[in-house]
Amino acid sequence: MTDDIQFPAQQQTPPGLTGEMRPEPDHGEQSYVGNGRLEGQVVLVTGGDSGIGRAVAIACAREGADIAFTHLAEEQPDADATVTLVEEAGRRVVPMALDLTRREACDEAVQRTVDEFGGLDVLVNNAGYQMARDHAIEDFSDDRIDRTFKTNLYALMWLVRAAVPHLRKRPGCIINNASIQAYEPSTALLDYAATKAAINNLTVNLAASLGPDGIRVNAVAPGPIWTPLQPATQEPEKVERFGADTPLDSAGQPAEVAPAFVFLASPAEASYVSGTVLGVTGGKPVF
Repeated sequence: MTDDIQFPAQQQTPPGLTGEMRPEPDHGEQSYVGNGRLEGQVVLVTGGDSGIGRAVAIACAREGADIAFTHLAEEQPDADATVTLVEEAGRRVVPMALDLTRREACDEAVQRTVDEFGGLDVLVNNAGYQMARDHAIEDFSDDRIDRTFKTNLYALMWLVRAAVPHLRKRPGCIINNASIQAYEPSTALLDYAATKAAINNLTVNLAASLGPDGIRVNAVAPGPIWTPLQPATQEPEKVERFGADTPLDSAGQPAEVAPAFVFLASPAEASYVSGTVLGVTGGKPVF
């Protein structure tokens, strides 16, 4: 073993499950304390079953928001855990097993949220897909490229399109999940990194176009964060050293990213913040 080993070597089949990870991620279950910053709001989180999405759902619930979230059908065990955690925070929760690579599923996610809660205040576009086990561009299958772009970009645009009429009524806000990969792209994640750079551009452009409606649009750019996506899409030897290349010399936990989303969602604290990409990267630069 060398000094830069961060995690035990491990591998899962995508999309991966929290319970099979060693160690399991910290989503703030024991640490996050709310202060009523989102009292009475409705938050829709895509990919809210695990990782950053679960941490955001927990934090927003403890800040007083009701939560709707999407997940894939095969992520049901993780989704059940998120439901329990939100309910323990005393908030209502609506889980939705949906494949967001389908436009109809994105429309359904927004409509069900509005039907259940009577409106929508915050859209968190968190769901994402990557695959880092095939390194050369000639190994990128059509299915891989299609899944990456549809999950990361198409779904974001479909969800925003469906949500904007409801967000205008509040007015609400949109928070996109970008990545350090937009700034320091990995060749093994060529397609994923391209979508994250596009998300940065979309964030700034949407902020400009929706600003007159009072809708704020921002993004969070996480660095290496310990989520099921990592053992499900990285080679085992990469998992061992995951996060070792950051200035802080470690991977982050989902619980360390969620407060950035809460800040950007807060109508009191971030009322004049729009068109911004907030880095949570362990010291890697986002410019």
